[in-house]
Amino acid sequence: MFFDQISQIPTIAKRTSCAIFVVSPYTKLKLPNALTLTPAEDKQTPVITVEQIREFTALTNSKETSERFFVIAPADAMNEAAENAFLKSFEEPKPHCHFVLLTEHPSALLPTILSRAQIFYPHLTGVLNLAPTAKNKTLEYAKKLIAAQPQDLPAIATELTKNKTKTREQVLEITATAIELLYKSYFKTSNTKFLSKLENFIQLHENLSANGHIKLHLVSDLL
Repeated sequence: MFFDQISQIPTIAKRTSCAIFVVSPYTKLKLPNALTLTPAEDKQTPVITVEQIREFTALTNSKETSERFFVIAPADAMNEAAENAFLKSFEEPKPHCHFVLLTEHPSALLPTILSRAQIFYPHLTGVLNLAPTAKNKTLEYAKKLIAAQPQDLPAIATELTKNKTKTREQVLEITATAIELLYKSYFKTSNTKFLSKLENFIQLHENLSANGHIKLHLVSDLL
């Protein structure tokens, strides 16, 4: 989905329990009753911790009757534990509460978040034409998996798992890149074939994240 101007974000956010906007995390939003969560300042690298997320989402429990907005910027600064804690919160949305995630790198978020939230791209910036921020080899393999025929999958799976160093981490990165490519392809073309493939890649990412057998899921989940 698209939006044309930053000023439209409050109206869009009000209609959703969780919306991801692909914009700079420093974007100034005119949101009423808004709280913003940013990375912990005492960390060497920008990160939003699970403790921060739990404290932040606990604020949704107050009995408010006006619309409230909970902004996370940049959303991709959440570590995996934080993302999982956040996922539990917005799967059971509280009345009048709206989560607003700002990120320039949606593929860095867990596919389970991407599949349950609504993603909005700025219509006029050409962001859909930008390649994912991944290494060339990662991007090459992501495209290869997307285009693969069922009979090609065993050979690709063997190739991806022959390197025993950080195999799971690398395959997860390839899968996340493929998910971003499929999202962008769907939003650009409205072709539902990209959505059908997207479901398979999200399932693959979930299974690999749960320590599933890499080669087995590369084949069975993408058939």
